[in-house]
Amino acid sequence: QVHLVESGGGSVQSGGSLKLSCTTSGRSFDGLCMAWFLQSPKKERAEGAVIDDDGSVGYADSVKGRVTISRDNSKNILYLQITSLKPEETAMYFCATLEWRPCVESVQQPMVLHDPRNYWGEGTQVTVSS
Repeated sequence: QVHLVESGGGSVQSGGSLKLSCTTSGRSFDGLCMAWFLQSPKKERAEGAVIDDDGSVGYADSVKGRVTISRDNSKNILYLQITSLKPEETAMYFCATLEWRPCVESVQQPMVLHDPRNYWGEGTQVTVSS
């Protein structure tokens, strides 16, 4: 069992930046494939960024170049730095642990969303105003 808690969301203007955090507990952080997903009333939950335990990363095309996913294995914390935020990126941002392998390819596989092996946080709200 893995417990995930997101933080760092808030309201920003279009073009602004945020850094989100996800703290993990309940099992060893080492070896976890971890990802950030976005979900809004207009869009199904979708993966935006993923990071393997060795630091390898993958990004959805829609956010590539504007986000950086990172992890601090010593603190069991996952991060997402987001820049140039767009109004359409107003959403709940969820962190998750994934069992998809190779880990970083999960961002290219929509079916990972429905993997029952996933563990999810409750999400943190990001609101981007025009």
